[in-house]
Amino acid sequence: MSFESKSITSASLALPQAPAWTNLGNGSGFVSGSFGWLCIAALLSGFILAHSQQQGSFRELCDKAGNKIPDGPKPLPILGSFPLLTQYPELTLDKWARKYGGLYSVWLGNQLFVIVSSPQVAKDLMVTNGAVFSSRKDLFIKSQTVFAGRGITATPYNDLWRKHRRIATTWLSQKAIDRYTSVLDREATDMILALYEASNCGKNLVNPQPHAGRCSHTDFEPGADLRTNRRNCTGPMSNLVDYVPILQYLPSPIRARGRKLHRALVDTYGGLINDIDMKMRRGEKVPDCLAKTMLQVRKAEQLDDLDIAMIASAFMIGGVETTASIMQWFSALIPSHPEIQKRAQAELDRVVGRDRLPNMEDEADLPYIRAIVKEVERCHNPFWLGTPHVASENFTYNDRFIPKDTVVVLNTWTIHHDPARHENPMDFNPDRYLGDSLTSAQSSNLTDPYQRDHWMFGAGRRICPAISVAEREIWLAISRLIWAFTLEQVPGHPIDLREYDGLSGRSPVPFHIRLIPRHDKVRGVLDAAESKMDWAAMR
Repeated sequence: MSFESKSITSASLALPQAPAWTNLGNGSGFVSGSFGWLCIAALLSGFILAHSQQQGSFRELCDKAGNKIPDGPKPLPILGSFPLLTQYPELTLDKWARKYGGLYSVWLGNQLFVIVSSPQVAKDLMVTNGAVFSSRKDLFIKSQTVFAGRGITATPYNDLWRKHRRIATTWLSQKAIDRYTSVLDREATDMILALYEASNCGKNLVNPQPHAGRCSHTDFEPGADLRTNRRNCTGPMSNLVDYVPILQYLPSPIRARGRKLHRALVDTYGGLINDIDMKMRRGEKVPDCLAKTMLQVRKAEQLDDLDIAMIASAFMIGGVETTASIMQWFSALIPSHPEIQKRAQAELDRVVGRDRLPNMEDEADLPYIRAIVKEVERCHNPFWLGTPHVASENFTYNDRFIPKDTVVVLNTWTIHHDPARHENPMDFNPDRYLGDSLTSAQSSNLTDPYQRDHWMFGAGRRICPAISVAEREIWLAISRLIWAFTLEQVPGHPIDLREYDGLSGRSPVPFHIRLIPRHDKVRGVLDAAESKMDWAAMR
């Protein structure tokens, strides 16, 4: 069967250029209610710091050869460019990239940032020179307060990070993932069953967002609260206190929230680890997972309870946020593009049929499903700015000086919306990926960085170590959702495709859809799949 190839135009995919000082949803921190207080405190402290700031951070920096730091917007006294950033900093940074190029500098408080907006620059700095650009800034709130110096995503590039990364890699190797693909399979099936029940054969309107993280409503609320507080405290540019040091010595609501979040992470994930530990001690069967791996090697690796709780929290929260956001965007985009949905369902019927669910063995034979997944990830990276890197030593790149301790931010918004790489970048058009047969993990290792599918998982030595798990999880969920249902908009209520700061990063504005079972075999196939997995678990 052949299909007409065409580009799908959706002007509403454009991110809204929200005015400064506004907040949609659960803001990212620097535009929250406490921001005004921080600005006032910073201005008061500015009288003390003004002379040293003028003679220090804002001076002309250059290396021995006279190479200066990259050009960029002129900073304001004390605050730098903080007041110029909006609720959507990636858009402001994109505007500056068009003026200053793929590598430019920004001052936030007394901290120099270098913004990377080009695939080639990203590869040259973060991959080729990963030994220099793989550290993290020891942020007062995120690193010191929330994660107590233990979080794998926040830890500087040191022996502790290497140890934690090695442990995580053991759990995330291809061989290990193959062992627990059945767990991912079960989660995807459970999600489809929950949506089937909620939809009542298409009679009920469904908000798919609470289901996107494969959580029940009961389990969803504590996790949602943790994720909200984490985003408020740990955004890449969210806390002025991290960049105006004197604020660290003043009373601050953000410090109290950071301490509260740390306690919540220890209580929540420490409790989960303790439950698994007790099951293992009793000789009960525990599926392969990160917690089990850490408990098995804790003595040999000298891991204490706080190490284990912080590593687990970083992976669990980060994993839920990323996969949940992509699933939300898929559920919003597909009803808005019924011609894409029909084409994907035809491919599933041809390759998989209607008597079983799609599984990972089908992935290579379903190129259009793969293309849809990649296009959703290109259009709507949950975290456009990712987690910043830090230069661990002075470095000169193409006659531009990057001093030691400079924070390096990869703005994937600019890269993903480059018209030279992606024609009509604001359009949702899976056809652009039809010739791409690589996984995102494989694509990240391509010699030509302009051929990489997308940069959602980061780059270099700090690339998301769970990239292969996330790919399987997302593919199973999307392929089964579109196999089981036709997703339809509610007449008279078009889905708003603007982004806002939700629980899972940049999320769609809350919406409802109809999930209509595609054929009368759907429930029977789901029940049979669940029964088969129950039987396998008892063996």
